[in-house]
Amino acid sequence: MKIMVISGPNLNLLGKREPGIYGVETLESIVEKMREEAKKLGVEVEFFQSNHEGGIIDEIHKTMGIYDAIIINPGAYTHYSIAIRDAVKSVGIPTIEIHLSNIHAREEFRSKSVVAPVCVGQISGFGSDSYILGLHAAVLACKK
Repeated sequence: MKIMVISGPNLNLLGKREPGIYGVETLESIVEKMREEAKKLGVEVEFFQSNHEGGIIDEIHKTMGIYDAIIINPGAYTHYSIAIRDAVKSVGIPTIEIHLSNIHAREEFRSKSVVAPVCVGQISGFGSDSYILGLHAAVLACKK
């Protein structure tokens, strides 16, 4: 089983950007934790991060025929990128949307996801563990 993990804008600044909201772990340390968990689960994981909508869309398109699931943290694109939503829907691969913070407990504009309706599910509010929970959810989604 192969899973692509896509992280959107500003996630490259984890550990520095608003640690009270997003925590102190870096994206690199989250990637390492995911690699360890993936080994335990017997799955392969690949990682991609971009601050550019088009780069994220291109990466989603590349998953077709190669990956069994996608885990995506679209960052701010969560709330308005119909293009990312359409890309997720187009590839037809089980996708889990994740967020470090609880988007439903923050500013009103953050509580709406345009991507979630085309995903298997959404995990938010567990800090870096949202990525680990997303990995488990992706494995479960592929077994169904």
